[in-house]
Amino acid sequence: MLPAVLTASFMTLFDFNVVNVAAPSLQHDLNAGSAALELVVGGYAFTYASGMVIGGRLGDQIGHRRMFLIGLLSFGLASLLCGIAQSPGQLIAARLLQGLTGAVMVPQVLALITRSFPAHERPKAMSWFGMTLALGGVAGQILGGILIQANLFGWNWRPIFLVNVPVSIIAFIAATRLLPQHERSARHRFDAVGAIGIAGSLGLVLAPLILGRDEGWPFWFFLIMAAAIPLFVFTLWWERRFPEPVLDLNLFRSRAFAVGLPANALWLGYFGSFSLVLTLLWQSGLHLSALQAGLAFLPLGVLFAVVSVLGRNLVARMGPKAITAGGLVVAAGLILMIVELQVKGGDITVAWLLPATGLVGIGNGFAFLALIGSVLANVSPTQAGAASGVLTTTQQFANAAGVAIFGSLFFTFLGSRTSLAAYASSTRDFAYLALICVLAAAALALRINRRQPAVTPAAPQQPVATSR
Repeated sequence: MLPAVLTASFMTLFDFNVVNVAAPSLQHDLNAGSAALELVVGGYAFTYASGMVIGGRLGDQIGHRRMFLIGLLSFGLASLLCGIAQSPGQLIAARLLQGLTGAVMVPQVLALITRSFPAHERPKAMSWFGMTLALGGVAGQILGGILIQANLFGWNWRPIFLVNVPVSIIAFIAATRLLPQHERSARHRFDAVGAIGIAGSLGLVLAPLILGRDEGWPFWFFLIMAAAIPLFVFTLWWERRFPEPVLDLNLFRSRAFAVGLPANALWLGYFGSFSLVLTLLWQSGLHLSALQAGLAFLPLGVLFAVVSVLGRNLVARMGPKAITAGGLVVAAGLILMIVELQVKGGDITVAWLLPATGLVGIGNGFAFLALIGSVLANVSPTQAGAASGVLTTTQQFANAAGVAIFGSLFFTFLGSRTSLAAYASSTRDFAYLALICVLAAAALALRINRRQPAVTPAAPQQPVATSR
């Protein structure tokens, strides 16, 4: 079943990254302005992050298998609508739907892994999950560039979305045959107030962050973000009283879950923006093509994937300490990058940066599996969907927020300068901020108290002494 469910994770990560290399083609073909491009990129992230908790909870109530199949077909349909869009408005609407269907599908992946694999096999499954995420992100850059450059059938950018349609159909057929039948929870009431409150709170924060830089950060954007606080407080109040909440607050009684979530947020906030900044340095600073820039990411992605698979046993033994160890490796890569950018400046090349980005890939592969496994280690099977939804929502929210916040800071550092030296200097300043996030996540990991349930082997039968 594992390849069938991991296909969903691959597609969602692929579509998150592929539009970056397609932006110039979309602007030319659809006459899309900068605001429309921001919504094409950020709108997907918004609905994807906002719907995760709801998708996970629906999996617990309706069934993870059923929700996964519904999400898989819906994602394929939304991808088809993206591929045939004739205007920026149509493409934006289709991208919003695509993110929402991804939110229905992806929480079920971790939930199905948690419920289907025994504890001693989960590290192996999680390692393949981590490798899939790495390959999906890299493929979005590389395969997207290849598809656009090939211009299949004269369709320009459209194949980057249409390729999901046959993949979704094949994965659906495989999933119907391979996914296990789990009994769903006895709960049937849906928490509409909690769902609207969570999605609304995230939307009030994410929308201004995504659009703020292009709109010049008007004052009322900050008022919108401030309005998320009372709405979220009310939602928490409601969730404590509703008998079947969409956000199960009992999950936070586990220290591993409560401490692991902010560690995940810091890590994903840094990594999403790290990819964006490197793309800007390579394409705008070094003037590489979209395909060349995608290939420059290949060593990072390959090392991430290799370490995810080969290091799974070590990660399983170390537990949360693997996050700290991986964080130190990433920190070493960031420090090396800072030194290289300081020394070379305007003479920097991709070859100079590959050792630093390689260390980042190794550290990510080592720590990412532990980040996920530590949070979900003590979650009961009946809460697997809810916990996976909260985790993936936190990760995607942090990813989108990190891109918006660190991207804005990067452009602030850059100012009106366009030289390679300016891009190198701004990348170096960003690396200092990324270093702080990584070290903070590593420090939090030391506070995770991961206690695996003890498995007591059956005692051998002893002969019973009898007296005559």
